[in-house]
Amino acid sequence: MADNKQNQITLVSKVGIIGAGISGIAAAKQLSNHSPVVLEATDSIGGVWKHCSYSCTKLQTPRCDYEFSDYPWPDRDNSTFPSHLQVLDYLYGYAKHFDVLKYIKFNSKVIQIRYVGLDHTGRTTTTTTFDQSEKQPVGEYGPLLKGHPVWEVAVQDTSNQSNDAVQWYAFEFLVVCIGKYGDIPRMPTHYYNSSINSSGGQVFTGKVLHSMEYSKLDKEAAHSLLKGKKVAIIGYKKSAIDLAMECAEANQGANGQPCTMVIRTLHWTVPSYWIWGLPFFLFYSTRSSQFLHERPNQGWFRILLCLLFSPLRRAISKFIELYLMWKLPLIKYGLKPDHPFEEDYASCQMAILPENFFEEADKGNIKFKKASKWSFWSGGIQFEDQTKLEADVVLLATGYDGKKKLQSILPEPFRSLVLDSTGVMPLYRGTIHPLIPNMAFVGYIESVSNLHTAELRCKWLSWLADEKFKLPTVEKMLDQVTKELEVMKRTTRFHKRHCISTFSINHSDEICQEMGFSPWRKTNWFLEAFSPYSSQDYYEKEE
Repeated sequence: MADNKQNQITLVSKVGIIGAGISGIAAAKQLSNHSPVVLEATDSIGGVWKHCSYSCTKLQTPRCDYEFSDYPWPDRDNSTFPSHLQVLDYLYGYAKHFDVLKYIKFNSKVIQIRYVGLDHTGRTTTTTTFDQSEKQPVGEYGPLLKGHPVWEVAVQDTSNQSNDAVQWYAFEFLVVCIGKYGDIPRMPTHYYNSSINSSGGQVFTGKVLHSMEYSKLDKEAAHSLLKGKKVAIIGYKKSAIDLAMECAEANQGANGQPCTMVIRTLHWTVPSYWIWGLPFFLFYSTRSSQFLHERPNQGWFRILLCLLFSPLRRAISKFIELYLMWKLPLIKYGLKPDHPFEEDYASCQMAILPENFFEEADKGNIKFKKASKWSFWSGGIQFEDQTKLEADVVLLATGYDGKKKLQSILPEPFRSLVLDSTGVMPLYRGTIHPLIPNMAFVGYIESVSNLHTAELRCKWLSWLADEKFKLPTVEKMLDQVTKELEVMKRTTRFHKRHCISTFSINHSDEICQEMGFSPWRKTNWFLEAFSPYSSQDYYEKEE
């Protein structure tokens, strides 16, 4: 443990940032006037784009919808979706252009965080921000920069496995940008319950890999793993769909074997951003379209309007569903979800299909099996209906446990407080946890364009750090978060994903208003009503 190592502080700085993915480099750029120290566990920036991508992984949005406001893509009007390597090149270009790399300490894994804030008596304690009887913070949240260290961070060098020495850093303000994906795989309970037999051996005689392990394979090793093998893929979200395509591509020809996607929950998939010849943004990404949806802090008049507009919202969702059922063989393969399309969009679970996905299914290279429960047998996996699926390889595209990853480095009592009673992080403006002092979290609340929201929140954070505005009281921040969560609960059954896609423009408006910017970013009322919002609309020329 870090506590048993040398506890001498190596470096003291105002701002520390954990992680150098898109949120981390955005935070480093926006907080550059404080010369932040960015602690990155690996040898590269890019986060999931570097460490959780496959050879076929592509961006799910056009370039113009995934760019920093002050660093456009070189070919931003190119309508094709860039590969993960092109996204990495873009992120490196941004980091080099704004000289962000100089702040990053690579191969620096955070293994422990300690709170060393001062209470009203000047004593060091781990619970000073809290009323001891209520375990609740009282009054004002306070400035982000206190003038003295608040957090101490233990860091281990990952480039030298033989060196287990720990270095300690001290920061006034800590920004956590490790994200929800990567590092800790979410393993299905069926895996643990059925993979070991009574004598302690493995039931299944083939190979089992989580998608995280698969993403670490080079192209040749991945091809060798899949070629000529019967593969079962557990899952039906974007990573599972990409895995199925890689499996199909590796098994072309007479000796190829089909892969089978084992699906517990169906979700809507989209072939492109055009619906019946209309651009997709018209339905959900303009002010006029989001006006139909509920948002936090709306008055009684808007509540009434939302009730009146509810048939129109359902009609739009049905309009898109009809197109998808016409365009894609969802009925043929039993892939039509039971829930409305709007619920997947509202929870950021809409996946863009790779080219030729259903063509491969038509050729028999991709098969589908709907099953809520499964278990291993020696030759593959078996289902509730007692049917069996032969498999040489089982790939678990079951996601990541981002909450567990975060809790593993936070100290008590903050480890227990970081999630509310429903298992959701209550983040004000998607960034500040009202119950955790002098710490921010970027990249935990999702939207249609996570890069855009990460950048805007980091701008807001830099203004807050410079005390250009003040936060509301802790009670008011908690009330705001509660209102947002209630909207999500009423919008989608998948609300725990914490996605703001149906009121993202209103979310940005409120952030702009706190910074003193005009929330109306377009040049005329027509564009304001019917044009989609992007990061370019939030560009502010630096003074």
